[in-house]
Amino acid sequence: MTKKPTTSADDGAAAAKISARIEGLADWRGETLAHLRRLIHDADPQVVEEWKWEKPKSPGVPIWSHDGIICTGEVYKEVVKLTFARGAALTDPKGLFNSSLEGNVRRAIDVREGERLNETAFKALIRAAAAANVEARASKAKKK
Repeated sequence: MTKKPTTSADDGAAAAKISARIEGLADWRGETLAHLRRLIHDADPQVVEEWKWEKPKSPGVPIWSHDGIICTGEVYKEVVKLTFARGAALTDPKGLFNSSLEGNVRRAIDVREGERLNETAFKALIRAAAAANVEARASKAKKK
């Protein structure tokens, strides 16, 4: 099985695919994903949009990165799920993480129809995830 190439960051194609995914949903899930996308960009203006993991049975997944993956944005029938790559290492004082809590690395936020997210806490979580990525990359560079 051959995977389609990953859309590289900053080539515009990833942003276009994310926009198309949002428009194609045409319901609360599209509105929610669009809103979360805006909050991510508000929290980290240096965030990079990517589109990864296209397969014959999967169109791919939106990714937001800053020196590594901050989070992915998946859409299911009942939830819009943002999975944070280093979520288990992040402080979450407002308890936004409500899914994938048993893992040692990732944590996720499931947003259901009609739910309101604490936007201030969410933006702080995005900034913390970006800072964790920057720190991990700097630490890795020091070891070389």
